[in-house]
Amino acid sequence: MSTTLQSTKTRRSYDDALIERFGSSRRSRFTRHVALCLIGLFMMYPLLWLLSSSLKPNGLIFSDLALWPAEWSPSNYADGWTALEYDFGVYFTNSIVIVVLSIVGNLFSCSLAAYGFARLHFTGRKLFFALMLGTMMLPGHVLLIPQYILFAKLGWLNTYYPLLVPNFLATNAFYIFLMVQFMRQLPQELDDAARIDGCGPFRTFWSIILPLCRPAFATTAIFTFISVWNEFFGPLLYLTDPELYTVPLALRQFVDSEGQSQWGQMFAMSVLSLAPIIGFFIAGQKYLVKGIATTGLK
Repeated sequence: MSTTLQSTKTRRSYDDALIERFGSSRRSRFTRHVALCLIGLFMMYPLLWLLSSSLKPNGLIFSDLALWPAEWSPSNYADGWTALEYDFGVYFTNSIVIVVLSIVGNLFSCSLAAYGFARLHFTGRKLFFALMLGTMMLPGHVLLIPQYILFAKLGWLNTYYPLLVPNFLATNAFYIFLMVQFMRQLPQELDDAARIDGCGPFRTFWSIILPLCRPAFATTAIFTFISVWNEFFGPLLYLTDPELYTVPLALRQFVDSEGQSQWGQMFAMSVLSLAPIIGFFIAGQKYLVKGIATTGLK
């Protein structure tokens, strides 16, 4: 009888400990979630302020700092769309063309280079890989003048070639490194089996490796989209015809030489320019997290 009572007390104390631990764990998670939500709202304040300012008249943007406009001016969107020399749809189209071709170029060229470093064995592979990584430490401004002289001699100024051609030549070491890290985790037996079946290196890459690299491709596509869409200096340097301008250059046109600006219209177009980035990121978020988690960058 005493043994049974002792066993019952032990079980009850164990259950109480579990309940207390579970309750404290739930409270701890709830506290963390509340803290993260508050931090998220704090980080989103600039975006909310931008959205609010795009709906205010120019005179109230910097005098009325409330997120809820005291006076609404939704006409900023319609006016901003047609305020420049060309409709803003022209600039959106230019940016979309550059972004899509840049994504295709980076995925094609960087994946081929990464496959060579990750799956093929050739003399000097480690040396070339180290040199490739070394280019990541070079500031972009170091290559600015040589690249400009090269593109000028090729007659590519005021065209999209300086913005697109480098992406088809695997010039971004970060994307190559990201794909190399992902491909190295794939079993080597896949290459051996493909070789036994008569596949050459390119067929193995196209039929075996490429379909398995979707997370790394999605990560590369998202990073490329964000960087190219927001690129300001490159288009500013190589493009002189307003009809070829991208969205960042078009937004700069809202500020005149005297520093005066139609802030409401510029903020309205800024909100529209953020929509593709947010949508593309949300659509590929799952692959982005998976790609980063499986490439040694976490």
